[in-house]
Amino acid sequence: MQASSETVADGRSATSKPYVRVSAVSKSYDHGENPALVLRDVTLNVAPGEFISIVGPSGCGKSTLLKCIAGLQPVTSGRIMVKDEHVLTPPDNMAIVFQRDVLLDWRTVLDNVLLMAEFKGLRRKDYEARATQLLTAYGLGDFLHRYPWELSGGMRQRAAICRALVVDPELLLMDEPFGALDAMTRDDLNVELERLWYATRKTLLFITHGIDEAVYLADRVVVMARNPGRIAEIIDIDIPRPRPLSVRQTPQFGKYTSEIRRLFASLGVVRSE
Repeated sequence: MQASSETVADGRSATSKPYVRVSAVSKSYDHGENPALVLRDVTLNVAPGEFISIVGPSGCGKSTLLKCIAGLQPVTSGRIMVKDEHVLTPPDNMAIVFQRDVLLDWRTVLDNVLLMAEFKGLRRKDYEARATQLLTAYGLGDFLHRYPWELSGGMRQRAAICRALVVDPELLLMDEPFGALDAMTRDDLNVELERLWYATRKTLLFITHGIDEAVYLADRVVVMARNPGRIAEIIDIDIPRPRPLSVRQTPQFGKYTSEIRRLFASLGVVRSE
């Protein structure tokens, strides 16, 4: 069942004003006489401090939607608002983490994290202590002056997350940040991200192909269909927080993942049993 767009699983007010408002958004790419419609009539409200996972098959427009919310691509029709401001360029209070860490190999780990402050025209010195604190909290305290090519994939992605967090954004967008990692590292970073969100309550939109990952992390899971990309259903995840990784073994968790898989089967995305 599709939940109210302003219902939040952990008990926050269902009448709270949306922090992100996506209203009847469509997106197409101009290819001459045959424009490609990527998104059609997408509407989604995200409450302040809510964790939203967006899951769907390849080609359903998940990343395109996130880039539109980030102000990196214009919408073709409809409107996106972030904190009551019409999104035409990247919002000042937003940070984004991509699947590739996009670290600069000629800068140390600490210098890479401080790049976000430099990019925003802030004084580097004012953020050095916070960058060091974040890197230490993420297990990289002994690698501040190492270079990205000296790190494992999981360590590089931790550094990328620290870079996004160093200026303390209110809105965090994550586009399959753990998709290229091995299963054990991915689970470890899932736990760290859930712990981070629970402590800070940032408004967070998380793109993933993983159904288990989507359910474990989110207050609500947005399930997308393709051809064209659209929201098929929004599912409230009523699992208490904080969530240990062992919650994935519970019947309640299995009920949610099975529901999403059945939905994908009905959409023809996966084979039904």
